Amino acid sequence: MVVVLGIDPGTANTGYGVVVARGPKLGALDGGTIETTTGVPLEQRLVRIHARVLELIDEHEPEAVAIEELYFGQNVRTALAVGQARGAVLLAAGQAGLPCFSYTPQQIKQAVCGSGAAAKDQVQRMVGALLELPELPRPDHAADALAVAICHANGAPLRAAVG
Repeated sequence: MVVVLGIDPGTANTGYGVVVARGPKLGALDGGTIETTTGVPLEQRLVRIHARVLELIDEHEPEAVAIEELYFGQNVRTALAVGQARGAVLLAAGQAGLPCFSYTPQQIKQAVCGSGAAAKDQVQRMVGALLELPELPRPDHAADALAVAICHANGAPLRAAVG
C-alpha cells in the first residue's frame, strides 16, 4: 500500500489530493483546496499553505509528496507566485522528512489520460474514472492534485523495484 499527497500549487488556491494505491487499485482518501484571501500579505498566505500541508501530512501519513512542476507559460508574475507556493509545500514536506517528487503538467496528463496534451476536463473525467469516484472531482485544483498523486502512485512500484 502506498499513500501519496499530490499538490497543485498556487497562492490563491492550492489543490491537494490524497491517493492510496493497493497494487493496481487506486482510491481517493481526500481532496480539496487550500484557499487564501486576496489582499492578505503573501507571507501570510504562504504560512496558511504551509500549515495546512503539515496538517494533511499528519492526518494521512503519506509516503511521499508529489507536486506539479512550475509552468511559466505567458505570465511570469503568476509563475513566481506559484513557485513561492511550491516552496511552502516543499518546506512542509522537508520538515516532515518526506521525499518530494515533481512532475510536469505533460507528465501528469500522460500518466492519467495517455496524452500529454489532454484537456483539463479530460483529466478531470479520467481522475474520476481511475479513482471510481461517484462524481467528478471539484474544483479543478483538487482534480489536478489528485492527478499529480495518481501520476506518482502509478510509478511507485517501478521506483521501488529500481531502488
